[in-house]
Amino acid sequence: MDKNQYKWGVVIIACMAIFIIVLDSSAMNVAITTLIVELNTTLSTIQAIIALYALIIASLMLLGSKIQDILGRKKTFLIGLVIYAIGTITATLSVNAIMLMIGWAVLEGIGAALILPATTTLVGASYKGKDKVTAFGIWGGIAAMGAAIGPIIGGIFTTYLTWRLVFGSELVFIVIIFLFRNYLTESKPTLKWKDLDKLGALLSITSLILIVLGILLLTTPQNWSYVLLLIGSGSILFLIFLLSQRRRINKGLEPLSDIRLLKNRVFGLGNINSIIQQIPLAGFLFIIPVFLQQVTKADAFTTGLVLLPASITILIFSLLGARLSSVLGSKYILMIGFIVSALGSIILGGSFNLYTQAIDIVPGTIVFGVGIGFLLSQLTNLTMSAARSDQETDASGLFNAFKNLGYSVGTALIGVLLLLGIFGGLSTSIESSGIAANMSSEQIDSSLVAYVEKMQTTTLNIPPNMVPLANQIVDSTISSAMKHTFNILALILLLGFITSIFLPSKRKSVN
Repeated sequence: MDKNQYKWGVVIIACMAIFIIVLDSSAMNVAITTLIVELNTTLSTIQAIIALYALIIASLMLLGSKIQDILGRKKTFLIGLVIYAIGTITATLSVNAIMLMIGWAVLEGIGAALILPATTTLVGASYKGKDKVTAFGIWGGIAAMGAAIGPIIGGIFTTYLTWRLVFGSELVFIVIIFLFRNYLTESKPTLKWKDLDKLGALLSITSLILIVLGILLLTTPQNWSYVLLLIGSGSILFLIFLLSQRRRINKGLEPLSDIRLLKNRVFGLGNINSIIQQIPLAGFLFIIPVFLQQVTKADAFTTGLVLLPASITILIFSLLGARLSSVLGSKYILMIGFIVSALGSIILGGSFNLYTQAIDIVPGTIVFGVGIGFLLSQLTNLTMSAARSDQETDASGLFNAFKNLGYSVGTALIGVLLLLGIFGGLSTSIESSGIAANMSSEQIDSSLVAYVEKMQTTTLNIPPNMVPLANQIVDSTISSAMKHTFNILALILLLGFITSIFLPSKRKSVN
């Protein structure tokens, strides 16, 4: 079919690309136990890979946006797709955690950082007026759908076939995109490689990676001496990056990103609220499967089934929120979203105990999903509305970078809070239980920590008569840690409510 005969060809291609990128983030969380067993790795390692995937997208997003101006949006998109395909093949064939990390987190992350900003500009340049609104609505809806059905797809593949098909099936979409690539239009390059702010790219990438790695190291007390160094140096480098961007702008040089956008109250607060929203969402999607598969012994399919009501709720209320914005205004829908999702977190925190069944947490996940749906319905449009048409590329790069940074930090930080709560609780419980009568407390502590890290799939290195009590202690400790972690998530969401108060009631554009 001639590309001019079907006007929605571009948005369909963009939707397929965004679908496979979102699918990775949501589908693989339910496969944690299977990944640990088949790749002989640990919970902390899988957590690091999930966080690293979002981190690499975030750290390379600004560079990926700028490369479009050098190579053209179509070429940038297709190069990103090739890199993503190589990563998908590598992840599918993974024989250990390192290979999975290279394929999924590194190669797919690099590919996604080139694809995501290109899809935005391809859709934006291909449609006008109502068609443009419709196209972006379809694009956003498919992204939400990918996140919604990801857990159940991951659960079906992992339980009844193999988790490798999550990655392998993405190759089908990639092949289709290449077959219909002629629908895409190329943009004329406006920059040359010599115009690229290479120092800015290095500073932005390095600073974000150091910060998230510092958070991830919190899970291992022996590495705590490096945590402050990594987070501190990363923060300083990011400040230097911002100063370097301002200097280039003042000198009339091409910056990596137009950080003047951050001075606009709507754009700045919109990005802050996006980060705050992503942290609990990422944490929720990581720690719920950990609890279900360790304490209730749920398989991947059951885990995906438990998460499905929340996913559907998020999708429904993101669509409903978009309709309500014309009545209530974005600011007030955001405030409602933060309050409702905080309430959902509190309800979830109260539902965890030694006897919790999978069905018991569904009501809390639905309330949480209502709030998150409202937030997702507003944040992109609200934040991007602050940018002029000539700033859309920079605005999109910054927004998606901060959004993925929030997801990465959420996976790292909330996962760390849960694991620290578990490990700390184990030590306290061991001392009061008396099961260390024939072994040192340190020996049993070490054995139980390794047991949790392996998602309770190994044999405890303790006397057999102690195993039932040890299992009870582990499950009880995980339940207690979940309760405290969700209470912290509620506080983070309440912080989002406070920051959203400072948004203007009506949108303002950048001056």
